[in-house]
Amino acid sequence: MPRLAFDIGFCAQLAKLQGTVRQGVFDAWEKFERLTLDQLFKDPGLKLETLQQARDRHIRTIRIDKGTRGVVLAPSSGDTFVLLRVMPHDKAIDWAVKQKASINTVTRSVELRDIAMLDELTPAYERIAADTTPDQRLFGKISDGDMAALGVDATTLRQARVLTSLEQLEVFAPYFPPDQREVLEYLAADFTVDQVWREVVAVNLAAAENDSDPVDTTDYATAINRTSTRIAVISDGDELRDILSKPFDAWRVFLHPSQHKVAYRASYSGPAQVSGGPGTGKTVVALHRVRHLLKFLRDGERILLTTYTNALVAALRSGLAALVDDEELRERVDITTVDAFASRVVSTSRRPLRGGEEEPRWQQAAQATGFTGTTQFLAQEYKHVVLAQNLRTQEEYEAADRPGRGRALPVSARPLVWRTIQTFVDQLAADGLRTYLGTCSEAADLLGKEGPRYRHIVVDEAQDLHPVQWRLLRAASSERPDDLFIAGDPHQRIYDSKVSLKALGIKVAGRSTKMRKNYRSTHEILSWSTGLLVGRPFEQLEDDSRNETLLGYRSSLHGNGPQLHASATAAGELDALVDRVRAWMKNGVAPDEIGVTTRFNKDVEKAIVKLVAEGIPARKLRADGAEGTDAVTVGTMHSFKGLEFRCVAVTGVNEDALPFTKAVTPLEVDRLQHEADLMSERCLLFVACTRARDGLFVSWAGEPSRFLLEATRAE
Repeated sequence: MPRLAFDIGFCAQLAKLQGTVRQGVFDAWEKFERLTLDQLFKDPGLKLETLQQARDRHIRTIRIDKGTRGVVLAPSSGDTFVLLRVMPHDKAIDWAVKQKASINTVTRSVELRDIAMLDELTPAYERIAADTTPDQRLFGKISDGDMAALGVDATTLRQARVLTSLEQLEVFAPYFPPDQREVLEYLAADFTVDQVWREVVAVNLAAAENDSDPVDTTDYATAINRTSTRIAVISDGDELRDILSKPFDAWRVFLHPSQHKVAYRASYSGPAQVSGGPGTGKTVVALHRVRHLLKFLRDGERILLTTYTNALVAALRSGLAALVDDEELRERVDITTVDAFASRVVSTSRRPLRGGEEEPRWQQAAQATGFTGTTQFLAQEYKHVVLAQNLRTQEEYEAADRPGRGRALPVSARPLVWRTIQTFVDQLAADGLRTYLGTCSEAADLLGKEGPRYRHIVVDEAQDLHPVQWRLLRAASSERPDDLFIAGDPHQRIYDSKVSLKALGIKVAGRSTKMRKNYRSTHEILSWSTGLLVGRPFEQLEDDSRNETLLGYRSSLHGNGPQLHASATAAGELDALVDRVRAWMKNGVAPDEIGVTTRFNKDVEKAIVKLVAEGIPARKLRADGAEGTDAVTVGTMHSFKGLEFRCVAVTGVNEDALPFTKAVTPLEVDRLQHEADLMSERCLLFVACTRARDGLFVSWAGEPSRFLLEATRAE
């Protein structure tokens, strides 16, 4: 019985297809399900046509709807066809005749390349390479044998051998077979052959990797079944309708083999960590890990799925519902912020301090003890030294090191600081108040006495948690296999919490995985956004003595780069925003696939008023992350953390907003804190820009942020 499978390239374009085209795809799939091969080739509605001047006789087209064709791989063996792309008629034909399919002799999977474009490019670059020696070329130090072992075939090898720079590789990359392109990109980033094998080739190997028989490069039927990394076989009509009706949601839960390997590992001997750049699927991996762990829960055991903000909690709740159909099973997972969990554990009538209430309290404490320094210093000393190191007595504080603090504090000055901090804490308790971190500290103490509450804890956006929050999580689950699963990215640390998991007794050595492939943003958006951070090291979670960089991160998608727009006035910037959103909607982007983000709440309100006045539905991102109906989502950069949209407008990126003066500790107060605060502001812009998948619009009125200017110079 014939069937129609779907290539990842088609899945990537799903969100851009009109409703009639999606229905046409479903109708075509149904025909493959109910017709014989002979009937398929004769069906006048499907029009399974061969192509004149095709570079590969296995590439054909089918009718999707009036004016739209689907390009399919139609192998001569077997009965599984693969839908590669859907395009307007003429574009489909033009694209299809340039493609060539093949079977990789290492991964045993199906590959696709734009052979016509590669053949056109190669001669010109061969002439350029003629003026260089082999050792001067990009892959001059990699032998033909190593290339072949990594799955680079003779055709790609010839083309790779003429490349002399990363810029030239970027020209060729979109036309190479995806897996071979990834191998070349890793090698060009100075990864060793062994590293590329482990991180790229091994995770893409077909299921029958122990099969020692020679690969039959004509057996597409077998190869298609082995290409689960890029070809999806869907046998259920309801499943296909769900994917076609919610294309963006479907893409969010896509699981690459490298992710699957981490999420569905049978067991970890202790805490495990997955890290990676933006869009590498850490949240997806965390959700799948929960799904895996649910299968092995015993009676009475529960899972805590936790993160930093309420908006992320809502996203996790929605994501888990998409993965786990069994409602009773989902009920065994508590999804909440760490702070909310701490409040449940402590369960007292004392309420946390609200925004703006903390500084006056520090002023009162300073006046009571005669401390003459800044309240900013006191608040940071309490957060980064006392709470971070769990110091309980003046003697402990006087003896403590103060890593990360840029202002020296002699032992003789510490008694007064300690008394002031203690006065602050005592006054809060007397008035029925507490800080959020203070609540976490109390909760950790209580669990230390009462015992843990969860069998497994899965943490998303881990980089923003404070040491005291980690102590709470450590106390909430017994130390044993699969106790903690941690997902985070130091490049997206927008809150000033420096953490060494090792120092907190959470050891992930040997159980740590780094994701390097971006599945959200286009290569062009990711490359530009990376310019905001390039060359700047980041402290990792597991060990502060090591640094993390964006070296080796790649996007699996290609498309448009960001659009930058300068306006003379704030009103002009809002007009430009309206024009951009309208253009996106005109091109088929649904309003609820568009996000607008800015630094301040006041600008969020202005953007909503303007959009609504211009007839564009818009709503504010709610603190609980609840979704609106068919409306553009508008929120602050902090609230957008962990979310994603098909298109994003990042507005108000001017010199007064980023960096925001009040968010940065003055240099004279604490040099190291000043630098850390600047980095947090830089990361905030980076996070905002990497929320976009297909389209990014960055705007400002007046003078642009220094971060934009620095990124431009870095290019």
